[in-house]
Amino acid sequence: MQNLPKKVRSKKLNTRVDLTAMVSISFLLIIFFMVTIELSKPKMLEQDFRYRGGCGPEPECNKPDENRIMTILLDGNNKIITYSGLLFVPIDGLKETKFGKNGIRKELLNRNKIVLEYSAQRGKPGRGITVIIKPGKNSNYGNLVDILNEMKITGINSYSILNEFTPEESKLLAVK
Repeated sequence: MQNLPKKVRSKKLNTRVDLTAMVSISFLLIIFFMVTIELSKPKMLEQDFRYRGGCGPEPECNKPDENRIMTILLDGNNKIITYSGLLFVPIDGLKETKFGKNGIRKELLNRNKIVLEYSAQRGKPGRGITVIIKPGKNSNYGNLVDILNEMKITGINSYSILNEFTPEESKLLAVK
């Protein structure tokens, strides 16, 4: 008989899968989704106009200080109407202005300066102006962005955006 070459069989190795990369990717995905969920939560600042002087439960005690409030009504064609205080008894009167450094920015800076002096005289230094921004139906998104930029430029941190108009304010915006 002939010596036939023996078939060499390869030795079967145990298959081993390295899951290190899979674990790393899993942790990265978990962290990614945790961060995106946290960032996607709506963040809203509640505006509280109540005066907290500690004078008690009397109605006159907790009313807002209209000397510190300025309202900005936005309308189409970059039209801005401002008034300080209450509409039926405005402090500065109604003013129509435009965007820019000689328009609304100048008004905001002047009014904020007056309010800071007023607050210092009343024993509450550093309490500046509170601006209420009301975009009208004819105003566009660019107008709102522009007025928010003006808030940032002038350093006014206390402002609120509302879309509720009094009938008198609606009449003001309706007048061309």
